[in-house]
Amino acid sequence: MSADEISPANPLFRPSPLPFGLPPFGEITPEHCREALLAGMAEQRAEVAAIVGSEEPPSFENTVVAMERSGRLLTRAWSVFGTLTSSVSSPRLREIEREIAPLAAAHSDALRLDPALFGRIDGVHTARRDRGLDEESVRLVERYHLDFRLSGAQLDEAGRARLTGLNQELSGLTTTFGQNVQLAMEAAAVHVTEADQLDGLGAEEVAAARTAAVDRGLEGWLLPLLLPSRQPLLAKLRNRELRRRVHEASVNRASSGEHDNGPVAVRIATLRAERARLLGFDTHADLVLADQTARTTEAVDAMLASMVPASVANAEAEAEVLAEAAARDGVELAPWDWAFYSEQVRTERYAVDTAALRPYFELDRVLVDGVFHAAELLYGFRFTPRPDLAGYHAEVRVWEVTDADGSALGLYVGDYFAREGKRGGAWMNSFVTQSRLLGTSPVVVNNLNVSRPPAGQPALLTLDEVDTLFHEFGHALHGLSSAVTYPRFAGTSVPRDFVEFPSQVNEMWAAWPEVLSHYARHVDTGEPIPAAAVEAVDAGRLWGEGFATLEYLAATLLDQAWHRIAPDTEIGDPVEFERAALEKAGVASDLVPPRYRTTYFNHVFAGGYSAGYYSYIWSEVLDADTVEWFKENGGLTRANGDAFREKLLAVGGSVDPLSAFRAVRGRDADPAPLLRRRGLAR
Repeated sequence: MSADEISPANPLFRPSPLPFGLPPFGEITPEHCREALLAGMAEQRAEVAAIVGSEEPPSFENTVVAMERSGRLLTRAWSVFGTLTSSVSSPRLREIEREIAPLAAAHSDALRLDPALFGRIDGVHTARRDRGLDEESVRLVERYHLDFRLSGAQLDEAGRARLTGLNQELSGLTTTFGQNVQLAMEAAAVHVTEADQLDGLGAEEVAAARTAAVDRGLEGWLLPLLLPSRQPLLAKLRNRELRRRVHEASVNRASSGEHDNGPVAVRIATLRAERARLLGFDTHADLVLADQTARTTEAVDAMLASMVPASVANAEAEAEVLAEAAARDGVELAPWDWAFYSEQVRTERYAVDTAALRPYFELDRVLVDGVFHAAELLYGFRFTPRPDLAGYHAEVRVWEVTDADGSALGLYVGDYFAREGKRGGAWMNSFVTQSRLLGTSPVVVNNLNVSRPPAGQPALLTLDEVDTLFHEFGHALHGLSSAVTYPRFAGTSVPRDFVEFPSQVNEMWAAWPEVLSHYARHVDTGEPIPAAAVEAVDAGRLWGEGFATLEYLAATLLDQAWHRIAPDTEIGDPVEFERAALEKAGVASDLVPPRYRTTYFNHVFAGGYSAGYYSYIWSEVLDADTVEWFKENGGLTRANGDAFREKLLAVGGSVDPLSAFRAVRGRDADPAPLLRRRGLAR
């Protein structure tokens, strides 16, 4: 069998027979994925060759719709392979990933840089308003045309050849970067041999650390790292030396040794700069912004600059308070002390110990009685466990989702625990996207990285993890609510600086009284979370916003700095480049490191957020204003939920995103609610 063929015995050969097309994970091996990816690329090339070779004049149906129908095998294979490499990676999967990455880049270029194919699309685009197409179809033509232009379809032969080389090298480098982050994060886990060093951690956290050590075959305890710079355990550990070890392990990840990402990041940024120039843009950031709601780097700069002075001032004011608290212990405040003393101040000022609240946030209860409950009240969705359906790991669970009228919507898959082979952070992706054209319903998955408790013990969440669960489920709702014709527009297929908006809106329900009282109950007694504790948390919400906003802005401005360089920029030492960039942006702080430093900034060097990390706060402007809309119109009601679903979630990318926002809000976004939320209003 040649590399471009696939055996009918391969489980990915045809659409899955399982409900809603859930992949049959128990039957799929890494070799099946490799075979299906290679065959899927060959199949799509043949499909596109048939489109290009048609003797019929180009039409919407025989060109654009035909493109939408193409690549089904490849799409199935990528949805499975991408999940396996990010959630249950192994040496063999990483090997296949390194092999496939440049081939996939070449495949994409073969399609996007085909002058004959672009000629047909261009012909349809020219006459798109004269063909009697509905608005979603017109937008599909326009999106294809823009996608191809931004991908280099109008380059000459030499330009296309150079672009292909750049894309192939970049695909290999971004794969290397992501794998280095994962491996370096696992290697940087902090090994503890003395029990008294863990003073300050709860019994369940100590037990989880013990389990993590046993899983690695180690004596003692192991403290795995999470993806951001700030590690949650730093708020609790009383042993200052261990705090230092955890902090330094975190911020120095992938910065030396066999998994050093410094040179990789420099090369990625340089090649992206060259590619942007080849495509007619000054910088990679300009190229990215051409297809975002922000449109220009100037618009992004204006938003970020408006927030820097107040965030720096807030962080410095917090630092003064923390320095006083540290001085009482005879300590000069250091970065690894910030979270510890910040939690002390929060407890003293607002009478709330956030660590003591964890027993009120048991994972399953938060999920079922909080996240699912809010979705039912807002949208009428119901979630029924499907233990008969298996995921890609024993810890993965599946629910069937039905609409208010009892009709089937799709499947929701949950994978919540951290483990080796799973990348850090939290995310949503799709195994199957909704499309009326293809007759498919959504199958979406949420991934978190909650510490797995010892067998038989409940998983307790922090306040931040509760918010993260609601946030990622907001992405899932975007996918589950999709009601479009074309797969190109399904669910979260919207500009990067809009995709976080619905998910950030969904965070509001975590603290909504009607929802909070339904899920925040003590894991042992069932007693509701004390009202005084809720009031204290609310009162203290602005405490720590200086740090949170500054660390985010630092990462965002670092992303912009890397992606504003020219192709011939001499970077030298990437650590020095990072330092200089933060200094120039006015966000450098010895006490507040960026949320992600260069060498583990997976979002921008291995994910889809290059020059786009600003999108979180850009989307938060829309989010904060939408929260005001919900409150003004009665809050948690089906009427509000149905309006938000119908006008925004359901349409995905089939309409202009800001038009969808205006359809809900009735006007353009007002930044004032965000400034008040983050304590930046003056």
